Amino acid sequence: MEGVALTFRNAPGRGPSVAANAMIATSQLSASLAGLEIMKAGGNAVDAAVAAAAVLCVSEPMSTGIGGDAFAIVRNDTGVFGMDAGGPAPASAPRLPVPGSGPASCVVPGAVAGWDALISRFGRLGLDVVLGPAIDLARNGVAAGYHCASSWARSVRAPIEFGPAPRVGQTFTFPDLAESLQEIAEGGSQAFYQGRIARAIASATWLDEEDLASYPGARWVEPLSISYRGVDVYELPPPTQGVAALEGLALLQELEPTLINQVRAVGLALEDAFESVRDGNDVRHLLSPEHLQRRLGHDAALAPELRGGTVYLSCVDDDGMAVSFIQSLFEGFGSGVVAPGTWIVLNNRAACFEVGGEVVPGRRPYHTIIPGMLDGADGLRGPFGVMGGFIQAQAHVQLVSAIVDDGCDPQEGLDRPRFRVDQNSIHLEEGLWHRADELEGLGHTIVMDQDDRGFGGGQAILIKEDHLQGGSDPRKDGVAVGY
Repeated sequence: MEGVALTFRNAPGRGPSVAANAMIATSQLSASLAGLEIMKAGGNAVDAAVAAAAVLCVSEPMSTGIGGDAFAIVRNDTGVFGMDAGGPAPASAPRLPVPGSGPASCVVPGAVAGWDALISRFGRLGLDVVLGPAIDLARNGVAAGYHCASSWARSVRAPIEFGPAPRVGQTFTFPDLAESLQEIAEGGSQAFYQGRIARAIASATWLDEEDLASYPGARWVEPLSISYRGVDVYELPPPTQGVAALEGLALLQELEPTLINQVRAVGLALEDAFESVRDGNDVRHLLSPEHLQRRLGHDAALAPELRGGTVYLSCVDDDGMAVSFIQSLFEGFGSGVVAPGTWIVLNNRAACFEVGGEVVPGRRPYHTIIPGMLDGADGLRGPFGVMGGFIQAQAHVQLVSAIVDDGCDPQEGLDRPRFRVDQNSIHLEEGLWHRADELEGLGHTIVMDQDDRGFGGGQAILIKEDHLQGGSDPRKDGVAVGY
């Protein structure tokens, strides 16, 4: 893309990680190492992804936990498969103003059901083995990363049970969470949705035990896809906003991939997503040529400003299985509510009913979290994703364009400065400040944003002919490692 700054304060310009056989990229070193060790011990990419996701519940507790939700795309030599582990609001939930936090902001946590579904369908190892690294770290301690410590200290919902935020490098433990994970390792997902843990969750939230016991588990869904300049891009259907990323790319494909056209494309796509993405809706019409041509003639209102706290990871094993996995509490420390005796923080995903205007009993809200997958020639194949609330679809468009249009490797693509549209503003990260005048004609306020927390954090792995290339976002604490 013309005029892109080569470096800025968050982009040191390092090259991608490379490996011959297998690789994992996560937002915390502890999680990347855990996933790598699981693969070296005979596990595959799914085993490694679940192991890493569980470790992230310990080492990045403000962003994820077993009280949250999860989504994944798995690609192997038989196809591309979508896993949806989002949970609903209580069946008895009143149609009240949308809660932002507290006991009435939780939906049924789907993450554990998602782990179980992935392992049961694709894994080589059992939950007892895969959850071992997380249990060990929760009991014996993990050192706080720089971004982890900073985010924890800034969080307004950090549970008092957790004590003060650790300083960078300080070791912290979660012994009660270790016991909860141990119960799940031994009893499977049933140990979460029934029994002691379910009673504790119900005692602390508006969920009741029947809401948890009747949760049908993760769903297997067919991903949505488009071809972007010859590369197939896969995202998940509603209740996720995956279609916004695909529509943004489909619109951009009709234009030159300039900064202003990227901003226009994601604005139009998000406007359509807010109107159409609801639990169970078919949104494929948003990707039709007729709809795209109509939209290209319009200007978009910009997205509402809702932030999120999430973890995303990519993994590829030595058989070429690729996993794109994302897991979240929504905002930092979710609802701020801890199920007593478990150290399980509950999500505040019901806040996303704000997109529709009210809580819908027994239904799932608009989901911000989206895993992505590329499938194309010339090494443009592999898992990718960027966490961060409503920037996710926008950042998917920016990252895919960097890789496909500009030939960036995964690290280079993730290092690039980003924009974010919300409300009536276009926020620019430091490396794009000098290009603000290009966007003035859109009629929105341009913000030279000094806070990189609003620009997400991604991971990506590309499968080349004879090796893997991985990238890990400098806005987080992670690393891409392989062998």
